[in-house]
Amino acid sequence: MVTMHEFAGAFATAFHLIGTLDPDLVGIVGLSLRVSLSAVALAALIGLPLGAAVAAFDFPGRRAVAVLLNAMMGLPPVVVGLIVYLLLSRSGPLGVLGLLFTPEAMIIAQAVLITPIVAALARQTVEDLLLEYGELLRVVGAGPVRTIVTLLSEGRASLVTTVLAGFGRASAEVGAVMIVGGNIDQVTRVMTTAIALETSRGDLPLALGLGMILIALSLAVNAAVAVVRDRDRARVL
Repeated sequence: MVTMHEFAGAFATAFHLIGTLDPDLVGIVGLSLRVSLSAVALAALIGLPLGAAVAAFDFPGRRAVAVLLNAMMGLPPVVVGLIVYLLLSRSGPLGVLGLLFTPEAMIIAQAVLITPIVAALARQTVEDLLLEYGELLRVVGAGPVRTIVTLLSEGRASLVTTVLAGFGRASAEVGAVMIVGGNIDQVTRVMTTAIALETSRGDLPLALGLGMILIALSLAVNAAVAVVRDRDRARVL
């Protein structure tokens, strides 16, 4: 059992690690940001056009695709991690790439988790924009590509919020990245997996230091979302 004195000492050590830019802590945070930002970029490249296309075009099975995207927003991370693991394992169809237990495998797992979220939220945003711009786009004879680009451009403020939400989801992920990354020191150890490991080993200072950085990151993302929303409302008014 941890006493109050030990708890206070752990906090003091955690602040010291942050203040002195401890190499282990900096390496873990840097890898976390690299993995999460890469996954969000990949999810945005796939999810934004996909969501816009589902909203803007009428095709067979469109409603089913929309329902599927909404359902996939709640994908269990450990299941996603297991599926990606099977795909990337030595006996899997993508095993020849040798990506298992690498940062790239973690990026793929996070992107799989985030893409449905980005696509579903983008679809809703574009559907709302179609009420305002749909008739105009039909009158000017905009093709599929121009329609998607125009709608995504007009909804950029809301879509930035969507991408930030995806980043927040990615940075807090632990189950999927643990399975496909293996939590290897200085290779695939990110903030969430390091917190879980160091807590189980009793190294509270490092776990607390990483936890404080993760909380600060979450607050920064939420603050950015609030700023974007306020600017969007001010622009509309």
